[in-house]
Amino acid sequence: MKGDNGLLILGFGGHARSVAAVAIANGIKLLLFVDENARDGESFLGFPVRRDLERIPLGWSCIPGVGDNAKRKGQVEFARSAGWDLANVVSRHATVDVNASISPGSFVGHHAHIGPLARIGSGCIVNTGAIVEHESEVGDFSHVSVNSVVAGRSRIGSFVFLGTGATVIDGVSVGENITIGAGATVVESLSTPGTYIGCPARRLAQAGRAVY
Repeated sequence: MKGDNGLLILGFGGHARSVAAVAIANGIKLLLFVDENARDGESFLGFPVRRDLERIPLGWSCIPGVGDNAKRKGQVEFARSAGWDLANVVSRHATVDVNASISPGSFVGHHAHIGPLARIGSGCIVNTGAIVEHESEVGDFSHVSVNSVVAGRSRIGSFVFLGTGATVIDGVSVGENITIGAGATVVESLSTPGTYIGCPARRLAQAGRAVY
C-alpha cells in the first residue's frame, strides 16, 4: 500500500468497514472514512468519518469502500482526478501467488485465494474465501463475492457481480455487466448482459423466469 500517513476509505457502509477491518488486521494504524451521508461524530473502532475531503493531509492512500461496481468506478475516477494514490488492501490471511497481479484500488478479503498468473483488474473486490484460480482474469470494477469460485483460465469481464457461492467453471468467459446469482454455476460462456441463476446458470427474463 502506498502512502506514508494512512488509509483513506471512500464510503462508510458495510464494505467500507470490511476494508477497514482487514487493513487493521494487516497492521494499518491510521484510517479515515469519507462519506457525504455521515452523521456528526460517527466513527468506527475509534477512526473518524468526514463528509468531505477538506483538510486531509497529503501522503494518504485511498481505496473505494462501496460494494456497488458502478459507484466504485466513480470513486476510482475521483481519486485519480484528485491526485490521490490508489491503494490495494489485501488480507495477510489471503493467498496471492507471486505471479498473480492486482491492479490499483482493489480489495482481497480474508482467506481468499488468487492463483498463479491470475489477473485482477482495478477497483475489484475478491471477497472473503473467494477463489480466482490460475491464469484467470477478473475485469475492472467486478465483485467476486464470498466463497465464490472462478476456476482456472476463466475470463470475467468488467462490472460483473458473482453472488455468494457462485462458480464459473474452468475456461469459461463471462461478459461485461453480468450478474451471477448466489449459488449459480456457469458452465458455458455468457455474453448477454443480465442476471443469471441456477445450475447451469440461465438468464432471467423480465418477468423473472429463467430463459432456457
